[in-house]
Amino acid sequence: MADLRAVIMAGGSGTRFWPLSRAGRAKQFLDIVSAKSMLEETVDRILPLFSPENIFTVAGSAQTKTIRKLLPGLPAGNTLVEPRARNTAPSLMLATARIYLDDPEAVVAALPADHLICDGKRFLKKLRAGAEIAARGDRIVTFGIPPTYPATGYGYIHYRDKDPLTRRGEAFYDVLAFKEKPALAKARRFLAAGGHVWNSGMFLWRADVFAGKLKNHAPEMVPFWERMLTALKRRNRSALQSIFDDIPSISIDYALMEKARGVYVCRGDFGWSDVGAWSSLAEIWPADSSGNTSRGETMILDASGCLVYNPRKLTALVGVRDLVVVDAGDVLLICPRDRDQEVRDIVQALGKTGRTEYL
Repeated sequence: MADLRAVIMAGGSGTRFWPLSRAGRAKQFLDIVSAKSMLEETVDRILPLFSPENIFTVAGSAQTKTIRKLLPGLPAGNTLVEPRARNTAPSLMLATARIYLDDPEAVVAALPADHLICDGKRFLKKLRAGAEIAARGDRIVTFGIPPTYPATGYGYIHYRDKDPLTRRGEAFYDVLAFKEKPALAKARRFLAAGGHVWNSGMFLWRADVFAGKLKNHAPEMVPFWERMLTALKRRNRSALQSIFDDIPSISIDYALMEKARGVYVCRGDFGWSDVGAWSSLAEIWPADSSGNTSRGETMILDASGCLVYNPRKLTALVGVRDLVVVDAGDVLLICPRDRDQEVRDIVQALGKTGRTEYL
């Protein structure tokens, strides 16, 4: 196995889990899927394959302080700080540049900090196979989630469903295109056509291959890459700040993956969820016979399909259907389950009206 490093992207704000999620306490720091935070679960999941010395995080300054408290076993130098939040392309460039200076041929596994994976053993098997594919040749590897419904909230990956590369019994298919989040009619066409999977946002690349892909497919990002290498060599924080002031705020999909060639996708059939909103927990928490799920004591009469987070006190539900109820102490959220994505609109409204004490 090549030199293998993990980069955990832990800089998201997680506004869709407001009011539990606040500034400095985003979704990845919440214990909503188990007794541990999602970040801790992510690290525990990969420890059989990565030593702590080979695990890096990348996030903002305030988030990094939380990371260091949750992950005291990681070397301090492995918690990389983004001077400004500029989306996934700049953060992954920073982390890959840091690893490139150690070993240009190291394989980087870029993983989100806030995803749920139920079959950890199967995930590690595919991750190991993907690392071996990425270590050999001019390739980037990603994982695509087999779609279970015509989702409009995920990007899609269209791949050639024949002649795959194989490693450790796993198949890696040539990616034809990355597709943006579609309208419902287009999502239905993707499912009917086959050869389409949801974009998981997980990637594997060799550090020098990543640099080459930037040069060939995203040349506008190369000057920033070169400046990052120089700033990291000199440990120049002010230079990094200047880079992040100047660099475009853009996702890795738009900046590179949609343009790159030599990208391969493996089917991510390992029980994945991005835990994207409160309603997604209804598929994770145990449910009663009427489909109600809860964290905290409840008394339920003639209610169904409700999700309750209120560990501090008894919550009583009578004659209601398909609600999300979240008590965060100073804020009570109640909304229909099918409108929980609009919680972030509340967050934006609070910011515009100066109610920052609730953010």
